[in-house]
Amino acid sequence: MMAKDLKDKMKVDEIVLTIIEKKEPREWNSKWSGAAGRVCDATGQDDNGDTISVSLWNDDIEKVALNAKIRITNGWTTSYKNKLQVSAGKFGKLELVE
Repeated sequence: MMAKDLKDKMKVDEIVLTIIEKKEPREWNSKWSGAAGRVCDATGQDDNGDTISVSLWNDDIEKVALNAKIRITNGWTTSYKNKLQVSAGKFGKLELVE
């Protein structure tokens, strides 16, 4: 799957991206469950040069460095502040690619 193929609220079976930008992490707190954690906005680029926003959650923030190649499996997309983003989410997997 490539970045240009992604649409809002879509299941992402697998996508491979290179992280070309990584912003400072921020804290979040759920109004509904009381859970808390950290999230970091990043930009990923696929092999065609197309880009998409990537949400890095909690432990993945430190695991993923700038220019790292990642694979997201069983992820999802959503639109946040009118910008499409992809994430491994709670049930997906984000791994580094050598």
